[in-house]
Amino acid sequence: MRSFLSYGHQTIEDDDVAAVAAALRNDMLTTGPLVEAYEREFANVTGAGHAVSCNSGTAALHLAMLALDIAPGESVIVPSTTFLATANVVRMVGGDVIFADVDPDSGLMTPDTLREALRRGVGGRAKAAIPVHLNGQCCNMPVLKEIAREHGLSLVEDACHALGAPSVGQAEHSHMACFSTHPVKAITTGEGGMVTTRDESLATKMRLFRNHGMTRDPESFRNAAMAFDGGVPNPWYYEMNRIGWNYRLPDILCALGLSQIRKLDRLWRARNRIASIYDRLLMPLMPALRPVSRGNEPHGWHLYVVLIDFRGIGTTRAKVMSELRAAGIGTQVHYIPVHRQPYFRELYGDLTLPGSDSYYDRCLSLPIFPTMLDEDVSYVAETLAKVVAG
Repeated sequence: MRSFLSYGHQTIEDDDVAAVAAALRNDMLTTGPLVEAYEREFANVTGAGHAVSCNSGTAALHLAMLALDIAPGESVIVPSTTFLATANVVRMVGGDVIFADVDPDSGLMTPDTLREALRRGVGGRAKAAIPVHLNGQCCNMPVLKEIAREHGLSLVEDACHALGAPSVGQAEHSHMACFSTHPVKAITTGEGGMVTTRDESLATKMRLFRNHGMTRDPESFRNAAMAFDGGVPNPWYYEMNRIGWNYRLPDILCALGLSQIRKLDRLWRARNRIASIYDRLLMPLMPALRPVSRGNEPHGWHLYVVLIDFRGIGTTRAKVMSELRAAGIGTQVHYIPVHRQPYFRELYGDLTLPGSDSYYDRCLSLPIFPTMLDEDVSYVAETLAKVVAG
């Protein structure tokens, strides 16, 4: 009997299990040496100067907003086609969200939609933008960087879908890049996140924010009377100069991350192979169904998404998903446009973002994960062709 094919699934191997088991026998289960080891390896693999681990992709994005000192009265531009967290973290620091439209066929923020969002604006001055590498496709970062420079914007890449794509994470064209290590992502720590940056000062700020804002650095102490005894720092002493959060990633999960990041290239190549098979097998279904354009290379292949003209083929997305599920195939919709969410509609009113709406109306994510067999991919494509044909 064929196993159910979910749209995404973790790849856990014997060496991953062994790494976690070994970490459980260590003296320190959190804030120990495996945290720094995982961060060093992540920075090395992505080509970034610094990597700061945390306990979710949302925390990674939040840390980035905190590091940029986004404050009430300031705005951040976010594409509407993304997961809730990309916009929510702006509100978490008191900023306003300016929703940018996206290309209707790729779902990506483009130079034109960034410029349009800047013209439209909301609230205070736009201080930053968060391009999202949706599905693993990369936004045109060099051009977005030029626009950001013209308008004094900081750029933070939401690269949660793009880990593994060559050059992603270097932060060459941005201040920071944020990643998720949720089970369906390129690698997993169960739950977890990471921020990469070339800026040491930003990395230092984020490490403070992820640990309650606590510092044990004598050079930053402000209360000398409590901090020092005869000019020597008291061994127990710490200070909190700014409020922070408990966003730490424990050693147990860093052990898993360290094992996984070392096989990232192999896992990415498996995803790339699966995507190539889909591309070939789904070609006869065009134009009623077609894969989302690859956009700017490279591609992380977190998701394999097709655009379907549901109305044109006389059905609905719900019916297609139900029929696929009955055949043992899991699918998903990524994502409901965030500007349509009740919270943001009440905050900013109804927005007209035709690109985001068009992409949402047609998108469907098919199964893609490294352990899929070629016959699994063929089965999905063949079953989808039958369902679409009615």
